[in-house]
Amino acid sequence: MSKTDAIARRILGWKLNRVDRWYDYESETFIDEADFQPTQNLDHAMLIVEKLQLAGFTYTYTQKKHIEVCFNEHCATGKTLAEAITNTAYLIADNSSIDDAWF
Repeated sequence: MSKTDAIARRILGWKLNRVDRWYDYESETFIDEADFQPTQNLDHAMLIVEKLQLAGFTYTYTQKKHIEVCFNEHCATGKTLAEAITNTAYLIADNSSIDDAWF
């Protein structure tokens, strides 16, 4: 499972419809893989932030040499804010101790 796929399925709650597309039950829409690029698109990354905040996570970021984003105690860095958000969200999505019921 790719980083983006893990985030789409475990955090955003999208269901895999086919290899290159998810289905979002909340908005009742299909999302093509090419149309969701959170590492490159800050608007897409902010969807992740909104969903994690709804689940009770606190979002913070700092910028020094690299940008560091934290959701509670889960932190990661990136060259851009979108990349840092995606990297941190992937840590959460890939962590088997995170309860799926939070999302």
